Amino acid sequence: MAIDNEKDLAKALNEGQDSIEIEGDLANKVIRIKATGNVAWAIAIGAIGLAFAVTVGTGGAAAPAAGVVGAAATGVLGVSATAAAVAIAVAAGGVGVLNTLRSYEITNSEEGRVTLKRT
Repeated sequence: MAIDNEKDLAKALNEGQDSIEIEGDLANKVIRIKATGNVAWAIAIGAIGLAFAVTVGTGGAAAPAAGVVGAAATGVLGVSATAAAVAIAVAAGGVGVLNTLRSYEITNSEEGRVTLKRT
């Protein structure tokens, strides 16, 4: 069964599933996250970490402020991929899950669907 939301993706990554199939808009966001170069990713993950801390530290009440903090990440990933990255991190309980996501390899990509394999 394909995953179509950030919460289920975070769960699959935390469980270390060997293969993860993602569909819908989330597939496009994951491709965007994975396509980011290493230097740009370092900038994005730092900004996402701050946005995560602000969001979690306020119980979600400061989500708009987190959007401002995440401005550097949106410059790298775009608004929708950054929002997805923050949501994945919140669902997983930390930003480390995003590095786990980036360690997976895309083995199949077609319109609206992507398959990741753990390396």
